[in-house]
Amino acid sequence: MSEARTFDGRRGAVLVVEDEPLIRMEAVDFLEGEGFTVVEARSADDGLAVLRARADIRVLFTDIQVPGTLDGIALAWIAAREFGNIRLLVVSGRAAPGPGELPHGAVFLAKPYNASTVVGHVQDAIRPG
Repeated sequence: MSEARTFDGRRGAVLVVEDEPLIRMEAVDFLEGEGFTVVEARSADDGLAVLRARADIRVLFTDIQVPGTLDGIALAWIAAREFGNIRLLVVSGRAAPGPGELPHGAVFLAKPYNASTVVGHVQDAIRPG
């Protein structure tokens, strides 16, 4: 198992994992509009590759239902285990995770989510400190 990375105080990036292009584009647009650096992935497998390649990802914003060998919940658990200081935002319009299905500290938002709610969670995670 990988050792959990810690992040320095610099502003980090947000990884958006969403397979629906229009939904992903909207999320990227409102996050970039607030000044965040955003990285996109269309599957959890691609998202995991990004997490492992970039040390600046501070927030994982993932849909549950995405194509590939992993879903968003599995990605959230891997992220929590391998990248301990990452903030996890998990969304879905079809399924709500039950108690204990998400890592401790993960936030679940039902679709359609409010952009300002997402931005607030991201600001809390990336706020310089």
